[in-house]
Amino acid sequence: MNHHSLKAPSKERLEELLSFCKIINISFNDIRLLEAGLTHTSYANETGCMNNERLEFLGDSVLGLVCADYLYSFLPEHQEGDLSRIKATVVSEDSLAEVARKLELPSYIHIGHGEEINGGRNKKAILADAMEAIIAAIYLDQGFESARNYVLSWLTGQVDNVLKGRNTNKDYKSMLQAYAQKTRGKVPEYLLDRVKGPEHNPTFYVKVFIGQKCYGPASGSNKKNAEQNAAHVALSELGIIKPDTQ
Repeated sequence: MNHHSLKAPSKERLEELLSFCKIINISFNDIRLLEAGLTHTSYANETGCMNNERLEFLGDSVLGLVCADYLYSFLPEHQEGDLSRIKATVVSEDSLAEVARKLELPSYIHIGHGEEINGGRNKKAILADAMEAIIAAIYLDQGFESARNYVLSWLTGQVDNVLKGRNTNKDYKSMLQAYAQKTRGKVPEYLLDRVKGPEHNPTFYVKVFIGQKCYGPASGSNKKNAEQNAAHVALSELGIIKPDTQ
């Protein structure tokens, strides 16, 4: 990005940006990068300033790398397919917009008058794009390590939510039971395979049997979650649901 094309914010806007900096716990060397990151195309078109689309492009890749690196390092038990599904959920529009609202980002984003009337300040796509643009702004301003630390400050919580199954309301055990009774005349049987990890943060591994056929093991933060995940594995392998259904 050509930093010379960035415009300095007004005094009033500078105060707003510094307020946002406190929320995200980042102190910018060049506050104009943050201003650009928080500027939607609709506002840029009205005022002639720079929008955040190029920053969003860069931030998307930085976010993807930080997320992949974190999942690879901290989830050694998970296979590539699991890691890909978790990553897709965590960096999704829904997830990023959720974090944006926690960080009060909607109050600080610049959007055009027409977009404002249409509720753009709370549109998931606009918030998610701004989140990625802010990551890029930090990366350009302070380097990868600082951008990584910022992303991890909220990413780890989003990963935990996915692992705890908070992002799914589907009862896979009920789905599997209905399928097994209807097609096999049998009820699925769940077997606790093992428990790993420290007492305060154990991981449970559960297998599920339909007759002689075994599915899993699948892991979870408690036995109930592990059973749901084992049922999910069985349903995927049986072709009842797509493997990437969360």
